[in-house]
Amino acid sequence: MPPSCRGSINKEGLQPVALFTKKHKELVVAGEDWMTDTSTSCIIVGALIVIITFAAAFTVPGENNQETGFSISTNKKLFKVFIMSDVMSLFLSTTSVLVFSGIFTSRYAEEDFLKSMPKKMVIGLSTLFFSIATAMIAFCVSVPLILPEKWIAPLVGLLARMLTPGYMVNAYKVKNIFMYSSYFAL
Repeated sequence: MPPSCRGSINKEGLQPVALFTKKHKELVVAGEDWMTDTSTSCIIVGALIVIITFAAAFTVPGENNQETGFSISTNKKLFKVFIMSDVMSLFLSTTSVLVFSGIFTSRYAEEDFLKSMPKKMVIGLSTLFFSIATAMIAFCVSVPLILPEKWIAPLVGLLARMLTPGYMVNAYKVKNIFMYSSYFAL
């Protein structure tokens, strides 16, 4: 709507914003239901990733030194990549759970659907997607640390290269839909 028409009044004495609110009350209810359902699903996924990555941080892959109790692999580059990606996944998934919890505590007012809710959803989905990606990296890196066979690492790498692009395309489609509809649509 052109800015010059925003203050105009129709025959019923309503401004455009008030008329839209009156005619689309069910849209707010449907939006609230959709946000709640989506947030619930994403919280479950995020919580599962938190549990898995937390456990993986304390169940270090590879053999342990019998004298010190620490992993023999700690000096390997793969081990460092595993720890960094596992920690990143843990923090990103925790952030996504907190953001989606914030959606539950929202008051679901009409103006919240313009900026606040889409912003929370974009942040929550982005952190969730990146936590899944970093968890996949941690898994792929841990396989060669655990299994000494040389042929397994390339096989896992090949499978990851085949699955990851499809996952990333779908993840970015969802995120871009939110970004476009929230910040670039007229």
